[in-house]
Amino acid sequence: MRSVNIARIIYLLICELAGAAIAHQVGGPEKIWMGIIGALFIALFFILVESLMKQFTLRGFSNATVGLLIGVFCSWILSRGFTILLETSLVDHMEHVDSLILGMNASLYASLGFLGSVLALRSGGDDFTLLIPYVRFCKESTPGPPLLMDAHVISDSRLYGILHAGFIEGNLVIPRFVLEELHIMANSPSTARRARGLRGLEALEKIQGSDKLRITIYDSDGSEQTDTHDARLIYSCRLLTARLLTTDENLTKAARLQGITVLNINDLNQALKPKVAVGERIRLPLVRTGRDEHQAVGYLPDGSMIVVNNAVTKINTTQDVVVISTLETGGGIMVFAELFERDE
Repeated sequence: MRSVNIARIIYLLICELAGAAIAHQVGGPEKIWMGIIGALFIALFFILVESLMKQFTLRGFSNATVGLLIGVFCSWILSRGFTILLETSLVDHMEHVDSLILGMNASLYASLGFLGSVLALRSGGDDFTLLIPYVRFCKESTPGPPLLMDAHVISDSRLYGILHAGFIEGNLVIPRFVLEELHIMANSPSTARRARGLRGLEALEKIQGSDKLRITIYDSDGSEQTDTHDARLIYSCRLLTARLLTTDENLTKAARLQGITVLNINDLNQALKPKVAVGERIRLPLVRTGRDEHQAVGYLPDGSMIVVNNAVTKINTTQDVVVISTLETGGGIMVFAELFERDE
């Protein structure tokens, strides 16, 4: 991240200035180069340690601190007993007792402190209730990264049902420029555009009134005012480390190419549709005529249309049909079938 690199550079400069100042104070102007080189090695060492700890979060650090404190406390209790035992058993070798006690204490504190930290890192928040009764580390009410929504998905009538059913979790985030876009759409002279805007605003009001869902308005307008709408959405997702919830196919492709996690409701809809295979036998109600005079049309429970050849006389009845071919179209999959004929 750019901010982390800036912090590293500032830290390196501070170390160099401190090293030069210490060397000048101790050895004079001719020893400044030694202070600069020494400070450089120290700064690079800690920068290396920091880069190795990039996956170590603040929550992990707090858990490790609690484990370290527990380990140190146990070490302190045990060291008291061992010290008394050694002093009484080695009373004739008093010149070696102090060094032996020092080495034993150092090993005990380091070992138990290490074990306590590792055990704490491997434990969950609920495990601390065994150590601290009546105290729980409350987890987030909505786990996972936030969900940033665009105007397309907000205007989709399927959104509330999916969110209310609990299939998608996370804090819902709406950039203010998306909210302004919905308001402009709701006041548009175009009937279709105005209907979409009003539907989106009504959906947000419905979501906000639900006890299970929470909406946060994000005030940033994106990276630059001159950027496209999609670029501002992607920039906001990066800034918030958020997932993008949308139904826009082009935005989905652009965001995924830039490493953004995208949840497209259309992908979910396609995944839930039953896959119809050639040769499969289906029980299908025929409801109307097809494009050709001999064709009849029926619909699966998910709304998929099946065109049955030579079945016009069977309309308003339920027949067994066999799938003979499928065709990919912009609106989905067209399925062609024929009436099933039982072998005599």
